[in-house]
Amino acid sequence: MLETLDKIRIDTPFEHPYLGTARRDEGERRLASLSSPGFEAERFSLHCVLSHQNLTLGSGDAAVEHLESAIKLLPDVRGKVAPEMESLLTLQLAVAYLRQGETENCVHCNNGESCIIPIKAGGIHEHQAGSKNAIKCLTTVLQRQPNNATAIWLLNVAFMTIGGYPSDVPTSFLIPPDRFGGPSDFPRFNNIAKNLGLDSFSLAGGAIAEDFDGDGLLDIMASNWNTSESIRLFLNSGTGEFVDASEAAGLTGIYGGLNILQADYDNDGDYDVLVLRGAWLRELGTRYPNSLLQNDGRGRFTDVTFAAGLGDRHYPTQTASWADYDNDGDLDLFVGNEEYPCQLFENSGDGRFKDVAARAGVLNSAETEAADWGFTKGVTWGDYNGDRFPDLYVSNNGQPNRLYRNNDGKTFTDVATLSGVREPLKGFPTWFWDFNNDGNLDIFASAYWSEARNFAADFLGHQHQAEKDHLFQGDGKGGFQEVGERCHVAHVTLPMGSNFGDLNNDGFPDFYLGTGYPELEGLMPNRMYLNQRGQDFMDVTFAGGFGHLQKGHGVAFADFDNDGDQDVFIEMGGAFPVDGFANALFENPGFGNHWLKICLIGRQSNRSAVGARIKAVIDDGGQRRSVYKWVGSGGSFGSNPVSRQEIGLGQANSIEELEIFWPTTNRTQVFKNVEVNQLVEIVEGQSELRHRPDRPDASR
Repeated sequence: MLETLDKIRIDTPFEHPYLGTARRDEGERRLASLSSPGFEAERFSLHCVLSHQNLTLGSGDAAVEHLESAIKLLPDVRGKVAPEMESLLTLQLAVAYLRQGETENCVHCNNGESCIIPIKAGGIHEHQAGSKNAIKCLTTVLQRQPNNATAIWLLNVAFMTIGGYPSDVPTSFLIPPDRFGGPSDFPRFNNIAKNLGLDSFSLAGGAIAEDFDGDGLLDIMASNWNTSESIRLFLNSGTGEFVDASEAAGLTGIYGGLNILQADYDNDGDYDVLVLRGAWLRELGTRYPNSLLQNDGRGRFTDVTFAAGLGDRHYPTQTASWADYDNDGDLDLFVGNEEYPCQLFENSGDGRFKDVAARAGVLNSAETEAADWGFTKGVTWGDYNGDRFPDLYVSNNGQPNRLYRNNDGKTFTDVATLSGVREPLKGFPTWFWDFNNDGNLDIFASAYWSEARNFAADFLGHQHQAEKDHLFQGDGKGGFQEVGERCHVAHVTLPMGSNFGDLNNDGFPDFYLGTGYPELEGLMPNRMYLNQRGQDFMDVTFAGGFGHLQKGHGVAFADFDNDGDQDVFIEMGGAFPVDGFANALFENPGFGNHWLKICLIGRQSNRSAVGARIKAVIDDGGQRRSVYKWVGSGGSFGSNPVSRQEIGLGQANSIEELEIFWPTTNRTQVFKNVEVNQLVEIVEGQSELRHRPDRPDASR
């Protein structure tokens, strides 16, 4: 595996469409050869292409020079290019200047307030030339196209970076300050990644929160799709900081990976890691193998991909999900691939897997053409109909989504049309959850229309044609109702990495969307939605300080500091070299609610209890209600801890009944009068729960 990954690293400059330099270098040579007059059209075209290539590769000055040269050539090619080309090039020039300012300030002088919108205080640029030049360009664009939503959005952002918002923004283009407001009583979550040693710089990647070395503390693993950057493991010291243990963990040379997720696939009590590669690369992605990294229990990993039977075929992917689909006591794996057949790997129980997707009927091909494979961007397991066998939801980009009903652990039937969950047609992250605590699984299905103008139009209240995010409320019998508009989550957000958790410990899950898309004008805030007791959601992005402008990928909700509430880690960075950024960790200031953490250990079921259902019956301020949670890592792009399930309990002083339902055995364990604010261990089949210290000895 190391040799394969090293060859990919060596070949990257020559063939990678996002990271490679060969096409840029060849274009520069071709442009230099056009020394004599008469090649204005080709020279113009080369300047346009080279401006984009230089900018994405981080050569901002060269990009500006090429754009200025292209604009000067417009009179010579008039009639040969679209009339709006001048405005388009001027907008691109504005983006180039914005990126120059961002690199000088937010990248080289990063702090916890950098790029948090609305930008103020420590986020205001010290070096302001880039933003001021961008403002001039954006003003020119808006003089020609006063309804250009992208230019309006970027103009307001540019003024923020120099401290000129809202006072200096032209009235006709001003986004009202209250649009960046929110509930006044919602506290701010500060980005403290730099203080903890977690502000590592990377491109797009995944994130896992998990106890990898068995010391009882939650660690963080982060990937980076850069083919020359290894997976990184940050061990929680228990003293307020994290230590980079990547080399000691055996991760050196395990390059790349747009997403990562954990699972105890071998039932030995520790968490192994799956690394997913090749996404967005089409045929080139078939040369990028995934990796299965086996944990020795002490946070040291060995690549066992080929020995486990997962390396026979390579398909481009960045999404997968673990579940015991056949209820035989070990975890199986579904891998969603782009424009190639999806894979369902059945766990044999001896450390090996066999692809049974064709037999099971989950290849994810179009109904009309067997070879028309879906462009799969999100997958999630959940027993939506309560028959004990986990079902599979597949989010596709460019085709209808699919809901594969599990037929007693043998085959699957696509019932998406019957259940009304085929949309959105351009999907990305997705997950099963119970957002209203009625005991029935619901589905969040995001939409991904990758243009900044669609986000900006939606944010500004303008008309647009883009799909919005969907929320399907389940009835527990197989039916779903779309309630996104009613619940105020139907927006154009362009999510990539995303996940859900419980910010205020009220027992109702909230969610965070890491947003953006590869092109460089895609600067938009990551979005946080607070659940309003299962009735709808409130946008707390700006009130809570979550509106990071940089591109968000792997998201993990977890109580990293063991104070009882969930913090939020997000892996930052985009697809192009210029889009690298420092990762962020938002510290929860606390809400005064109670909580419970549960470590479940399966015996007949899979050891990590994935798929088990937790139900806590509580008296919350005089209201008797239930809190439900299914064991898993959360959303489809970013992983919460599996080793401990963190449950908010509101103002409940105790748990009247705590139920654990094990689908493999169809048995339920019930515990009465459980104390709150503790970590407990529950073993399948044992009648007593065991209290575990929530602040373990960090010296272990």
